Amino acid sequence: MLDDIDRRLLRHLMADPDMATTALAARANVSGAVAARRLVRLRDTGAIKGVRAVIDWAALGYQVEVSLRFTLDKTVSSAFDDFLAAARKVPEVLEIQTFLGRVDVRLSIIARDMAHYQHIYRTKILALPHIADIESLMDVARIKSAGQLPI
Repeated sequence: MLDDIDRRLLRHLMADPDMATTALAARANVSGAVAARRLVRLRDTGAIKGVRAVIDWAALGYQVEVSLRFTLDKTVSSAFDDFLAAARKVPEVLEIQTFLGRVDVRLSIIARDMAHYQHIYRTKILALPHIADIESLMDVARIKSAGQLPI
């Protein structure tokens, strides 16, 4: 369980993952040694899995993001494993999620433009194994995208 010190550290770390431990300690109102020990413990227990860079794909020329929802042919026992292994090899796939229900897998894909997306779709996505159905959802706007919880 997290105590108040852990929560303060995590709150400030989520707001600014690049913050130095001394600055983080000052904001959390603890000593540098306490902050350092707590951060090591939070990493060791898996509460902190890592620090990531948030990439603005549009700034790098990727203007199209599409969410593809797949239903797989579940008559093949290896359908999930085969599909996921092949999807991991597609460089334009940013995220892979699996579900229980009508939809089995969702892929988030980026492309430079619609022509590039069509090329990815035709040459890489349709080549993925064991697809029974695909539904495409074009991202229009991202309203909220945060990995933060009020802790």
